[in-house]
Amino acid sequence: MTEPRAVDELLAAFRREAAGVISRADFEALKGKYVNRERGLVPALFARLKTLTGEAKAELGKSANLAKREIEAGLAACEESVRAAEEAAREGRGAIDVTLPARGVPRGSLHPITATRRQIEAVFERLGFSIADGPELETDFFNFAALNFPPDHPARDTQDTLVVGGSPADPKPEYLLRTHTSPVQIRALMAHGAPIRIICPGRVYRKDEVDATHSPVFHQIEGLVVDRGITMAHLKGTIEAFLRGLFGRETEVRFTCSYFPFVEPGAQAAMTCFLCRGAGCRTCKSSGWIEILGAGMVHPNVLRVCGVDPEVHSGFAFGTGVDRLAFLKYGVPDLRLFFENDVRFLEQFRGAS
Repeated sequence: MTEPRAVDELLAAFRREAAGVISRADFEALKGKYVNRERGLVPALFARLKTLTGEAKAELGKSANLAKREIEAGLAACEESVRAAEEAAREGRGAIDVTLPARGVPRGSLHPITATRRQIEAVFERLGFSIADGPELETDFFNFAALNFPPDHPARDTQDTLVVGGSPADPKPEYLLRTHTSPVQIRALMAHGAPIRIICPGRVYRKDEVDATHSPVFHQIEGLVVDRGITMAHLKGTIEAFLRGLFGRETEVRFTCSYFPFVEPGAQAAMTCFLCRGAGCRTCKSSGWIEILGAGMVHPNVLRVCGVDPEVHSGFAFGTGVDRLAFLKYGVPDLRLFFENDVRFLEQFRGAS
């Protein structure tokens, strides 16, 4: 075989193999076969020049250089073709097929405490109540003094109340985090006077240790009605309508005497256990009843502080914990679950309203 013929056959083989390159692996194999310095066919072709002399060496050198340029150009073309194919494949994977059905967008849902609060508000709105709001950072006057709390009442102690401010030079704090939403009632009554019919939902704060039934931050909803001729019968009827609206028409309510500084007389309201319907179970401690809220007729001193004449107007007030109602309504075993924001827990209440 003459030397030029060997070069022609090498080029013919390269052209056939280059035409079959469709992937990066094919290209790397072709490149290694022909131009690898140690075992490539082109370097081997130039190595044969050392065995030749004269005209044969010159003829092979010329043919080998032409073949080398063609093979290098062919390899460059193969690499560009492979790169273009890879880019097209990447674009294809990232392309949007507009004919596919749309993916569902995950939607959130109301937190169980928010859902319970809205249910409570809906019941009272049907009864003609308005919703009032107020600051969470309060003064001693609105949080305690205006509500007939004596100066030495335990609730005013820093062991129970989160105070803001105070110093060794002036130990009496100027502000505190409200311990109930009753200050909203005082502010509303002082601003608008009687008649008034409001509920006051919101966050409150106390120095409680975190456990299954206590939290330093929780939610209350309190109500106030002041008008001419308001009696205990109006209070009882309102509470019964509220609890039946929230837990069902078959719910029974009973009242027992209690004491709160801002009402006289005071009462505790209990309802029949919504689980056992009065038969007795673990939730109601086998009594058949669950204490649900405190209430009473507004104390005359509170009315006077707010600029309302207790000889002309009377009223009632009540308060309960939204967290406690959610705790009971949904059968949650641990109050801390409401505040941990575990999605697995919250998803159970999807659709609550």
